[in-house]
This record gives sequence, structure tokens and C-alpha cells, in this order.
Amino acid sequence: MLSVNDAIESLLDRSKRRVETELLGLGDASGRTLAEDIFARIDVPPADNSAMDGYAIRYADWSPKQPGIPISQRIAAGSAAADLASGSAARIFTGAEIPAGADTVVMQEHCEESEGVVRILQPPAAGANIRRKGQDLSIGQKVLAQGQRLRSQDLGLAASLGLAKIPVFRRLKVAVMSTGDELREPGEPLLPGQIYNSNRYTMKAQLAIWGFEVLDMGVARDDPDAVREMLLEAARQADVVITSGGVSVGEEDHVKAVVESLGSLDLWRIAVKPGKPFAFGQVEQKPFIGLPGNPVSVFVTMLVIARPFLFACQGNAETLVNPVQQAALFNHQGSSREEYLRVRATNGGVELFPNQSSGVLFSTTWGDGLVRLLPGQDISQGSLVDYLPYPLFN
Repeated sequence: MLSVNDAIESLLDRSKRRVETELLGLGDASGRTLAEDIFARIDVPPADNSAMDGYAIRYADWSPKQPGIPISQRIAAGSAAADLASGSAARIFTGAEIPAGADTVVMQEHCEESEGVVRILQPPAAGANIRRKGQDLSIGQKVLAQGQRLRSQDLGLAASLGLAKIPVFRRLKVAVMSTGDELREPGEPLLPGQIYNSNRYTMKAQLAIWGFEVLDMGVARDDPDAVREMLLEAARQADVVITSGGVSVGEEDHVKAVVESLGSLDLWRIAVKPGKPFAFGQVEQKPFIGLPGNPVSVFVTMLVIARPFLFACQGNAETLVNPVQQAALFNHQGSSREEYLRVRATNGGVELFPNQSSGVLFSTTWGDGLVRLLPGQDISQGSLVDYLPYPLFN
């Protein structure tokens, strides 16, 4: 069995960007992956402006003996300013451009205005309360990098540069399918031996959170021909195909054999707990990811192993996550595989869900993250562990 790190590296070695680029308006680009570096084409702000409501003066014109300075103009944000007349002050408001000749803004709380004259009540500091031209961004500065997922602040930054549209990679199109005669959809009655299909909704929701376009192919019966037909249709429509179930060694696990007949199975079985039967290959030259059938195994392997590959195919440069250190509030004996425990953070550290079975999906909602154990690693209460909060994966 491959280690988790070797499996991830193997998938990344086989990954390549599988989507083209498009120009999107800023309002539609949240969560998308940037396709080109963005450089500032203007200075931000484009001119010196006032950080306060107050009075713009030439510092040399002020003296503690000066009874007052006449006000020569009023400058609101968005209006053009005339040059500041020598020996005068300008009434100015936050965001308004500093008039030529002024070099200091005195906040209004330190001033007293009467009959067109302003008296400065506290000694000002030279150059105070001015936001300088280009203090945020300067022309030619690289401000956003290709491959990053665009957040609200990134789009605000692009807007501050006057960009109406931004180049992004097209959404990766991911087909998902489930396998198993025992599966029924929520809302349908259960007959003996049947269960509800939770994996279908876990996969679809997680892929949507990651910003991919999801194609739901449905459920394939435990029949090689049915599996073959659905895999071929998924490969025709999507950039990547993901299945759940059917990749273990049971007599009714047909996915592995069918994939081998349609392309190749390049990787199978990972030294991970839960999720050992993870598979990777090609169907009609489209990447294939075979997730295990147990619901926790689906969830964990999607986050830990499938995610880096899918992000790389999307053109995203940020494929891996870094754990944070937390104190363990439990004891646990490790296994020969890399293990991912469902935990939740408290004030004193992380506590363990008591049942770590790969079939207990409630453990993933009770918790707020995973603790990663290396093979053979035991945990003693109070020791530091690698904690991976769920938001790190989104």
C-alpha cells in the first residue's frame, strides 16, 4: 500500500490543468481560480487624500501665535480642489483630494471655525492625516497571483484598480456516481437490506463548496455492464470522474475491473484509515477517482487525497493544507496506517468522538476537524497533535 504522501504526490504528478480560461465580471468571480497574475495599472489611491474631516493647511503657515487662518475653499470627496492659496486653509472631508500647496490636515476636533476663519486649538504634526498617493498599491506592483482562489478582499482589490472583469479558469467539471444495489434515495421507503445513499450528497456538496461544476450521473447497479455504461457516459461529459463504492475486493465490487478494461488503474489501496480501498486511474483518458463505500471513508479521502488533485486540475496553486498544533484531550493507540480521527476543539484542546468506525457519519458532523496520526503514532492526553479544522479544506 502507498503512504498518503506518496499517493498525493503520485496524483499530483499525473495532474494537469484541464480547463480553459474565461473573463468574468467581479460579481461572478468569488471562489474562482485566477488565471493570470494581476498587476496594478494605476496608483491606489490615485492622489493624496484626507484621512479625516478637518482642515488642510500648509504647515509653515501655522503658528501658535496665529489667531486664525482664513478658509479659502471647501473640498468634498469626489470634487476637484483648487491650489491652496498662501496663508489659507481648506475645509476638507475624508477621502477628498489634498489641494496642491497643502501638506497637513488638522482634524476638525482640534479646530474651531467662526466667520470663515479656523483656529487650530492643538499643535498639529507636520504631514498628519494624509493618505499618500500609491500608499495601498503602486503602478506595476503585482497584487494577485495566478492560481489563487479569489476571496472577497481579492475582488475588492481588483475593483480598486478599476478592473470590471478578471481572467479565471473555467470550472472543473466533475462527474459523480454511486454504485450498489442496496442504495435508495432519501424519501423512498427502505426495504430489507437497503440503506439511504448518503455518499451521493456528501460528494456533490463538497465538490460544490470547492467551486466545481458537478454532474450527477446517478447510481449504477451492481452489474459490470451498468457500471461500464455509466462510466463511459461520465467520461464523455466531464473532466474528472469520481465514484463511491465498488473498488474493494468483494464479488460485487465491479468498478475496479471495469476501469481497468476501459483504461487503466494506476493506484489502488492507500495506507490510510479510514479509506484504504481508494483508487485512481483513467477512463477514456479522463482521470478516475474511486472512493471507498463507507461514508466516513468517502468524506476523509475526498478531503485528504482527492482534493489536492482536483485543485491542481482546476489550476489552483494552493493544493495542500497545513495542520495546527492542539493538545489532545484523549489517549489513542495508533495503527500501521496513517489515521484521521474525528475530533472537535474545546478551550483546552481537541476531544475525540468515541466511535471512530468508518460507518459512523455522525462523527463528522459532531466534530469540527480531523487529527492526523502518522503510522504507529500513539497519542497520550496532553500531547500536541496535528489538527486539521474543516475550514482549511474549503
